[in-house]
Amino acid sequence: MNRIITISRQFGSGGRTIAKEVASRLGIPCYDSELIEKIAEESGYTPEYIKEIGEYTVGKTGLSNILAARDKNGHSNYDNVFIAQAKVITKLANEGPCVIVGRCADYILKDKADCLKVFIQADNDFRSRRIIDLYGERTEKPEKRLNDKDKKRIAYYKTYTDMEWGKIENYDLVLSSSAFGIEKCADIIASLY
Repeated sequence: MNRIITISRQFGSGGRTIAKEVASRLGIPCYDSELIEKIAEESGYTPEYIKEIGEYTVGKTGLSNILAARDKNGHSNYDNVFIAQAKVITKLANEGPCVIVGRCADYILKDKADCLKVFIQADNDFRSRRIIDLYGERTEKPEKRLNDKDKKRIAYYKTYTDMEWGKIENYDLVLSSSAFGIEKCADIIASLY
């Protein structure tokens, strides 16, 4: 069984940057946005569509569920993308050690790989400064952007794993990038690998 690092993260916490740094130090691949192309190939949807709905979901109950188009198996497009995503993530984990960012990889690989499941969080000031530096100023306040993105991740994770995103018990390691910094978080994860 290959050793895989899965990194879940709050928006703006630097989880993606940490993942790439860890992979570089260990000399193993890091899959983040690279997954979009692979999921598109597996699912038949365009990469633009995969990117657009990547961390969004139609709820399993309620009006949104009734209105969502379903295929003959009862799956929405969101479900089909998740199924393709699970196949791609499982295939990558079988190919060799790697770091996988987000996309419920910790859950998908729970019985299929030797995973070090990491969650990166940070305080709101750190995250707000970071998203302004990386993504620029917008009319929407940074706090609202953080809250909206994390709400979508929470709903997506709950829908497809029936678990609580960010809950400490679901991870082997929870790090605060605002307390330790990006480099130190990468050091800790790489040393635990």
